[in-house]
Amino acid sequence: MLPPRASPWGILGATNGKRFGIRDTSLPIVRTKKIRLPMGRACLRSDNLRFLAMEQSQPLRVAVLGSGRGTNFVALADAMRREALPVDIRLVISDGENAPILTHARERGYPGLYLPPGAFRTKLDDRAEAAYLHALEEAGVEFLVLAGFMRILKGPLLHRFSGRVVNIHPSLLPAFPGLHAWQQALDYGVKVTGCTVHLVDEGVDTGPILAQRAVPVLDADTPATLHERIQVAERELYPSVIGSLARREIQVRGRLTRGFSDGR
Repeated sequence: MLPPRASPWGILGATNGKRFGIRDTSLPIVRTKKIRLPMGRACLRSDNLRFLAMEQSQPLRVAVLGSGRGTNFVALADAMRREALPVDIRLVISDGENAPILTHARERGYPGLYLPPGAFRTKLDDRAEAAYLHALEEAGVEFLVLAGFMRILKGPLLHRFSGRVVNIHPSLLPAFPGLHAWQQALDYGVKVTGCTVHLVDEGVDTGPILAQRAVPVLDADTPATLHERIQVAERELYPSVIGSLARREIQVRGRLTRGFSDGR
């Protein structure tokens, strides 16, 4: 049975600070069992139900995964200092040994770890995935923030953090998923594009949408100028959404989400 006073909405962030997780109410409730998680936290689990007990006063323990410059990581770290976001960055991991995101992390006092991705170009191989999962569990991470991480997450890693991986994409999804979304927007001739913060599932940019911000396409835009303006929007929107996640404000029901307010 559901915990007392449970909303029909799955709780990515409950305002009472007692539950954390996702429930998909499009499926029937099935029998659950209680298990123990690291740090002594209890969790109810089934194929379609997970509630994790968390105190609202505790910061959200995250890891940031990135492959490149780390501009969205820098925006998040700066917002944490400026706005006192209840976020605890436990680890920054990159699949690029010399990726600038690792330099940014270390300069700001966060552990930066290079883990080679293995044999594949677009995903982690089995050995690499096991190494990533081990590092995340050792750091006590409970939520993953993707910041330009150029590997598709699948298998045990995505299963372990199911419903607890967030990404930002440079288009107004579901339009223009995949690589070079700003170029796709220009080629298609749209007048408005933007960025989307979404949960990560097994598809490519197909998870539930948490927030979006529009960016106009100007007549004089080139791929570079449009991408630059989208990145400005990303650096504003992403920390705000992660802050809402950390305050347990965002709720999910199937593909529908609610709770985030873009207060710009």
